[in-house]
Amino acid sequence: MAAITKYPEPLIFGLDIGTRSIVGTVGYKEKDKFNVVAMSVKYHDTRSMIDGQIHDIAKVSQDIICVKNELEEQLGGRKLNDVCIAAAGRVLKTAIGHGEYEFPENTMINQEYIHSIDLIGVEKAHEIVMDELSLNKETTKYYCVGYTVIKYFLNDYEINNLEGHKGTKIAADVLATFLPEEVVSSLYSAVENAGLVVNNLTLEPIAAINVAIPENYRLLNIALVDVGAGTSDICITKDGSIIGYGMIPSAGDEMTECLIKKFLIDFNTAEKLKLVSPKKKSVTYKDIMGISHKTTPDEIFSALESAKKNIAKKVAEKIIELNGGSSVSAVFIVGGGGKITGFSEMVASYLKLPNERVALRGPEVMNDINFLVDSFKKDALYVTPIGICLNYFDQKNNFIFVNVNGDRIKLYNNDKLTIYDAAVQFGFPKEDIFPKRGNDITFKINGKTRIVRGYNGEPAVILQNDVEVGMNSIISANDRIKITPSTKGEPASMELGSLPEYAGTLTFNVNDQEVICPKFAMVNGNPESQMYKICEGDDIEMQSYYTLEQLLTFMDVKPDANFFINNKEADMQDKIYENFVVYWIDKSVELPKDEIDSEDKSIVNNEETKITNNSVADFKNDTVNNINNNDIVSMGIIVNKTPVTMTGKSSYKFVDIFDFYEFDLSVMRGKKLITKINGHDAEFMETIIEGSIIEIYWEM
Repeated sequence: MAAITKYPEPLIFGLDIGTRSIVGTVGYKEKDKFNVVAMSVKYHDTRSMIDGQIHDIAKVSQDIICVKNELEEQLGGRKLNDVCIAAAGRVLKTAIGHGEYEFPENTMINQEYIHSIDLIGVEKAHEIVMDELSLNKETTKYYCVGYTVIKYFLNDYEINNLEGHKGTKIAADVLATFLPEEVVSSLYSAVENAGLVVNNLTLEPIAAINVAIPENYRLLNIALVDVGAGTSDICITKDGSIIGYGMIPSAGDEMTECLIKKFLIDFNTAEKLKLVSPKKKSVTYKDIMGISHKTTPDEIFSALESAKKNIAKKVAEKIIELNGGSSVSAVFIVGGGGKITGFSEMVASYLKLPNERVALRGPEVMNDINFLVDSFKKDALYVTPIGICLNYFDQKNNFIFVNVNGDRIKLYNNDKLTIYDAAVQFGFPKEDIFPKRGNDITFKINGKTRIVRGYNGEPAVILQNDVEVGMNSIISANDRIKITPSTKGEPASMELGSLPEYAGTLTFNVNDQEVICPKFAMVNGNPESQMYKICEGDDIEMQSYYTLEQLLTFMDVKPDANFFINNKEADMQDKIYENFVVYWIDKSVELPKDEIDSEDKSIVNNEETKITNNSVADFKNDTVNNINNNDIVSMGIIVNKTPVTMTGKSSYKFVDIFDFYEFDLSVMRGKKLITKINGHDAEFMETIIEGSIIEIYWEM
């Protein structure tokens, strides 16, 4: 045995476990080049695999051991322990899930939030797959083996990158892929029985696309078709992302079987005839009876025609289905089954594409691959095996087990697994992961609907190996995870006094004194104070006035009196707005009607605000003396730029203006009544003199 050769680390071992053969590849990466230093191919002696699925685990394990031993010999005796593998797309299921999250207020978006909505999208996709299986009465467990974000959204608008933006709502459309448990388990068993440990698991379509369609090509709408022996795996790229995976259970073996029936030959002989060069004049073969025959490539291709058309048609139909009902711009074909003469032209015809837009990809896609193995040349057959090795450098994938609330959970590991992934796989309800908000209150204020949000509850309490962590904590194999459900927050609560509309007070002039009253509201037609707690469905109307009855109730007075508002007699239901003047005269006081005419009654009323506490006799004597001892004068003033003459009294108060100047005080026509004398704010009982300039108006 040759001496062990020293290679740069890490040395990657990849196995493509296919329906017809197992291809082993070993290589290392140096800068941007992948160097293949050993390769081995072992064809199955029996039908131990059918349509990409392992049927005989023991036989496949023996074939893996043969490939492993051959590679170790090529490497000079170096032992291979870890291996990268890929699962076929035969039983792959995909779904697009929409994940979204709404913040209670405008929030800066970071990677943690982005990762969260990615995983919510994966969960939604998983629900779609499970619902589909339930309809078909299937009970198989499916695991997510990878996902691609198709679109991000910020406040319902599409955006390329959420990070760093501010918003109240984020969302993502996520294409997630799932494999059934038995597929993964059978692959692991076959590999482990061969004495190897799975270092990385990917999907065959993903492995192939990593080689055949570089990322800078994925802006185009391209289909990749990996035509193997049992299945044809398909994936679609568009706008820089992989937008769909699919497969058809027809491939090279179907064509091989046509030749078996046509020429009565065994499987291996049919495989050789299938790949005959069209340049040959004739081909000699032996049938199962041992009789030699001679045929031509044209006769062989003619026998393949029906199967070839059937596969090409199915491939084209699946491409159109995955691409949303329309053809793609171009198709790349890899794999041994795609090398059949005329196959790519048939696919082009069914897709209505020029022949040059559908091409077999082989050596030209391997510019970054160096083959340092003499017996192997660059070929489309090796796109997937090499892609399996290269996938190791993109992400280290395998399945791990963790314990969640006492149950053992199996997870596909992409080196980014978090507590959230384990919770979703465990089946932990999403509403028990994130804090639950208490009930909202919806009500109306002055005819407009308003919502007060409930309070956030506490998030789920998570212990990872007995240490409290967050939902996005990275997990490892055999972690012990305990999740206590999140709690629901307190329901929304608000008092009337907390409403912005409730702010402030109302000020009235009562018996020549300033009285400050709190605002109040009518709730569902009933008056309520600022301490009232708003309820669901309440209809609230804020009041900008008091009735006379409400004012007296607030002041806790019940006088037996005649009431006046802004110098006009009032009753209990009359409205009093900001800065209105209110006064009253006790009914027990007898006015000197025989000595005071009705026109001068206002003088008596105004003076009453100052002498309410006098005796009845004093009131009468003072009032009569006041009238008899003063001469009646006329006085000219300007009111709102209009000349006004006041007459009939010996002196005049501001309130007397309304006897000579028409201004309606019975209806409030603004937020506040403005009264000014010579530019300064005036009181209703302030004295005015000849030539005063008066302003009276409602402030809007």
